[in-house]
Amino acid sequence: MSNMKRLEKDSLGSIDVPENALWGAQTQRSILNFAIGDELIPLEIIYAIAQIKASAARVNNHLGLINTKITQYITEASSEIIEGKHNDQFPLKVWQTGSGTQTNMNVNEVISNIAAKRLNNPLGSHNPLHPNDHVNRSQSTNDVFPAAIQIATIITSKDELIPELKKLINLFHLKSKEWMDIIKIGRTHLQDAVPLTLGQEVSAWEAQLETALGRIEINLKELYQLPLGGTAIGTGLNAPQNFDNLIALDIARKTNLPFETAANKFAIMASHDGLVNMMSQLKLLAITLLKIVNDLRLLSCGPRAGLSELQLPANEPGSSIMPGKINPTQCEAIAMVCTQIIGMDTSVSIAGSGGHLQMNVYKPLIGYNILKSIKLIQNACKSCRENMIEGIQPNKPKIKQYLENSLMLVTALAPSIGYEKASKIAQLAHDKNLTLRQASNQLNYIDEEEFDTLINPKSMIRPN
Repeated sequence: MSNMKRLEKDSLGSIDVPENALWGAQTQRSILNFAIGDELIPLEIIYAIAQIKASAARVNNHLGLINTKITQYITEASSEIIEGKHNDQFPLKVWQTGSGTQTNMNVNEVISNIAAKRLNNPLGSHNPLHPNDHVNRSQSTNDVFPAAIQIATIITSKDELIPELKKLINLFHLKSKEWMDIIKIGRTHLQDAVPLTLGQEVSAWEAQLETALGRIEINLKELYQLPLGGTAIGTGLNAPQNFDNLIALDIARKTNLPFETAANKFAIMASHDGLVNMMSQLKLLAITLLKIVNDLRLLSCGPRAGLSELQLPANEPGSSIMPGKINPTQCEAIAMVCTQIIGMDTSVSIAGSGGHLQMNVYKPLIGYNILKSIKLIQNACKSCRENMIEGIQPNKPKIKQYLENSLMLVTALAPSIGYEKASKIAQLAHDKNLTLRQASNQLNYIDEEEFDTLINPKSMIRPN
């Protein structure tokens, strides 16, 4: 960008703006006064705001508030933003005003200047579009910004997260079916327990993810309720009658999603419970995924001094000093992602309580953390599937060894000889390093034929 400047004015006075920048005075003040961190407002929110601006223009035109030419300028400029043609014109940080006003004005100013540039008018001239009088007509940041977060959250979840999560669920389903006949030892308290199949073990992961997906899909329905038309505090001041219904309908038509106006806009503008709940569902998905990758780490630990029941694909050499070492690096990366999301949920939970009276003042933080979490966990699901689960292999000899040597198979004897006698068999086998059969023969609690019938792992993986 050129070092040359142009002079712009706003209600606070004059300020220098980069000569070729499409933003204006209010954006520039935010750049100067809120140079905090590296986190930018997500482009998904910018695109959603641009969608709102286009829909608002069409509704304002329909209601006779702006003419058709003005509407065309706004909708065309908004389309360019949504198409990603001006991504570098949205430089504002997350750590700004809690309402997101500076970002709303950033979009208003860029739309104004796109139109000015198209007509060869000076940037910052507000000709033919005024950022407030035309682009922001019938709106307030207080209803635009939360609506944009909701729209962005729904679209990003549906387009990116949910399809990737479904792919991972489907892969676990296939692995579960493939491994349903591989009988292995179960573990509780990290100690040997009764048998199950590897397929049954994997089916638990599949079911957990399926449940997490269902929670997310259910919660998204709450976010279709838009506060647009509430303007500053929910009363709808400076918005015409029926603007709220019409803009929700227009956004629904353009996105092909069932948006509608919120029955009570005060509630959505003063708090963001639906968004807080969405973040909580992302946290629960992260908790589920963290449990799964920790299980995979345990089951694959070794290769000779650990469980080593599963063999994970080698993504890279694991050690700078120990030749041949392979580490469960996918598990570790995904665990860090999940831990980060759990932390961001805490932040959003605190932010959700920041709705003092008629407005929550943590909007940029809430939007950033939710969209960041969606991206992170979508990427994690994809990486988990492609770089680990697709190539994972069971170590059948090791699985068989553990199963045959397990003392917990003795559990199957308890209904016939009682808990106390079964315990004595297991304890003798453990103390004397005997097999269960050898210990049973010494104690003579049950004959060998019945022992063989009962101590059969195939009969122990389902109800008797």
